[in-house]
Amino acid sequence: MPAVQAGVPEVLCGSLDARVRWVHVSDSPRVAGLLDGGELLLSTGAGWPGDEAGLIEFAGSLAAASVAGVVLELGTRFAVVPPAFTAACRRHDLALVCLDREVKFVALTEAVHRRIIAAQLEALQQRQHLHELFTGLGLQGAPVEVVVRETARVLGASVVLENLAHEVVAMSSPLTDEAEVLDGWPMRARRLEAGDGADDGWHRVPVEARGTRWGALVAGPGSAHAVGRLTVLEQAATALALGRLADGGEGWEPRSRRLLVEALVGHAYARPADLSARLESVGFPVRGRVLHALVSVGAQSVSDAVDRLSQGSAAALGAIIDGEGIVLLSLPADVALDEATLRMLPGAASGGAVAVGAASASLEELLTSLPGVRSLAPRVPAGTVRRVDDRPLARLVSALGSDHRLQEHSERMLAPLIRHDEERGGDLLMVLAALLAHPGNRSAAAAASHLSRSVFYQRLTLIGDLLDADLDDGETLAALHVALAARGPSGR
Repeated sequence: MPAVQAGVPEVLCGSLDARVRWVHVSDSPRVAGLLDGGELLLSTGAGWPGDEAGLIEFAGSLAAASVAGVVLELGTRFAVVPPAFTAACRRHDLALVCLDREVKFVALTEAVHRRIIAAQLEALQQRQHLHELFTGLGLQGAPVEVVVRETARVLGASVVLENLAHEVVAMSSPLTDEAEVLDGWPMRARRLEAGDGADDGWHRVPVEARGTRWGALVAGPGSAHAVGRLTVLEQAATALALGRLADGGEGWEPRSRRLLVEALVGHAYARPADLSARLESVGFPVRGRVLHALVSVGAQSVSDAVDRLSQGSAAALGAIIDGEGIVLLSLPADVALDEATLRMLPGAASGGAVAVGAASASLEELLTSLPGVRSLAPRVPAGTVRRVDDRPLARLVSALGSDHRLQEHSERMLAPLIRHDEERGGDLLMVLAALLAHPGNRSAAAAASHLSRSVFYQRLTLIGDLLDADLDDGETLAALHVALAARGPSGR
């Protein structure tokens, strides 16, 4: 500050990290008894002891009073700072600054107090803003991921909401990769819960209300906040508790896991490593496991299947997305997906159709295989469980993934049918899919399309005309099959 710089200050010893709560001017050797702690003492030393023993005792009394530091102006009593006093301040890690030129203490005090009061006013304003923000979120019933995201934004740090089992319910990490935050999360969470100082810079507050605790809100290292990082977390935790009460006791986990499956299906993660860490943080192991994607068309719920599949060393996640029951299954490397397990799949026991993805040794392989499974699912006959491994064309399309040449082939071959269906609300793509699902048996294809045979044959004639293709030619049918499979679930 200019008012200090005018005195040509020199830091002689001690820590400069201490927070200055106030500034006090005094030359009295008994000033320690008048202080509450956190004051910066300004003095000319006029009334200080003249002997070494007295100066050492005086320095000790200031340290015991928890003063923030001492600024001594030279020239009135001391030409140089007494070595005994400097040594005593150094032993107590008490900041000691000397001024070589005379300074108007009143100007210095006013400048510091003005800044302190301004900071206090800012803190009051920030506290009011936070109160309005988090109270509004709580009363509006904002989803937990919104509250967590806002908390991370306010703090400029990673924020994690965990349940009582230390599973991650929601997180937001604006400045750090999620994988870096979540790696080894349960161990870190338990250390924080025990108050272990091994995780410096982390803060944790419980989310609770009316004597019931549901989890904790945790913030990673970050810069200081005007009202204090703990205060921000406490206000956010209150908003989460209000939302939990408003939900009538419904748990966080179902929505959290559904959003996680949706993120995986929609490729809503920039890095597979972040998604892998997020999956493992909810108890779905990825590393060193065999992963499968399971898709059932028309499933009403997957919760029972997930519960049945999550037995022993197996783990499952599932959600209903666009009318499909999608279940992700994680098995130990030495455990095969047998027929008994397949009978647990959603819809399998009630006449539904289920598609089963190939075994994947990594999350990247699982993400690559998923479109093929979703493409196969609507073509599986009712009451049947079919593996992608048993469908070489689906496996090929899945392996090619989003190769632009495959997409160009699909668009080029099917464009006339797509335009017709979009312009007239037609069903030519559906009819073509039925034909390809029942090659050589057009009666079965007509039944599968829920059209009369005469109408079905009329549609086939129209398809042949629009494509200028012979639908009895094997090569043409194979090319159309690849094109339709490449459209994936959207091809329905």
